[in-house]
Amino acid sequence: MAGLKTWMVQIRANFLVLSVFLVLLGAALSVKYPGQRVNMSLFQVLLIMAGVISAHISVNLFNEYSDYHTKIDFKTRRTAFSGGSGMMVAGKNSPGAVLRVAIITLILSLSVGIYFSLVSHWIILVFALLGSFSILFYTDFLSKYMLGELFAGLTLGTLVVLGTYISLRAEPGQSLAHILPVEAIWLSIPPGILTALLLLINQFPDVEADAAGGRRHLVIGLGIRKAGWIYAGGMVAVFAIIILVPIAGIGSYWLYLGLMPLPLAVKASITAIRFEKDQSRIVAALANNVMTVLGVDLLLAVGVFVDVL
Repeated sequence: MAGLKTWMVQIRANFLVLSVFLVLLGAALSVKYPGQRVNMSLFQVLLIMAGVISAHISVNLFNEYSDYHTKIDFKTRRTAFSGGSGMMVAGKNSPGAVLRVAIITLILSLSVGIYFSLVSHWIILVFALLGSFSILFYTDFLSKYMLGELFAGLTLGTLVVLGTYISLRAEPGQSLAHILPVEAIWLSIPPGILTALLLLINQFPDVEADAAGGRRHLVIGLGIRKAGWIYAGGMVAVFAIIILVPIAGIGSYWLYLGLMPLPLAVKASITAIRFEKDQSRIVAALANNVMTVLGVDLLLAVGVFVDVL
């Protein structure tokens, strides 16, 4: 049996906080906009969080399993943010154990989605099935057709925020047109873009290994230079939305807390555009990117919570 430390590394435990922050943003919006269902509980929030974290663990483990069998794991230059855990290559865990836990966590996350589709709204089942599709096919299908970043941003970004709000506030028979407040829709977009960008820039150091393993994600398909500009453009879109939402009267100016990581995003964007396979520079950019993603998601949630007080 693999030790606890090995499992923590393989599930990328330190990055699961992304799921927590996404749920917090959806929960913050549910506090601000009670909707038709005014009763919600901490248990429900924690259950949603458990479901999203389970989904996050599942996709990480399916990715580990695939990278081992395609030999990508044997060729990547591992960093603290990319390149897989290397635990199976080092013989610290077995592929069979990793696959079993990946399946179990997928079933757990889907079960939570089914539960909330029954007590809240059927659209949650659609979200859950999309998430399950993304988990199962991200590595071996979506990432071969330059769709991995899109589906990851949608299912581990935008739909988590919207799904959390709907799960906490919607009624089973409620019309879809009357469920979501405009602010919830707009604030779900930056987290989705950020999750997609997280995957995009993390692929920069692994281009050669990924290509040898049969992948064709955006960085391989478009080239590093174009991918760098896409990354920078995505960051511009994220912060433009945050700036414009209060100006348009959709949300409060407390949302500008989400602008605090902007300097880190600028540094990461410059490195992405100028990337020339300098390992030390790209690792610094990956670190800045992670802090940007987590910082924006958390600070948007704080901004919404503060606005309610």
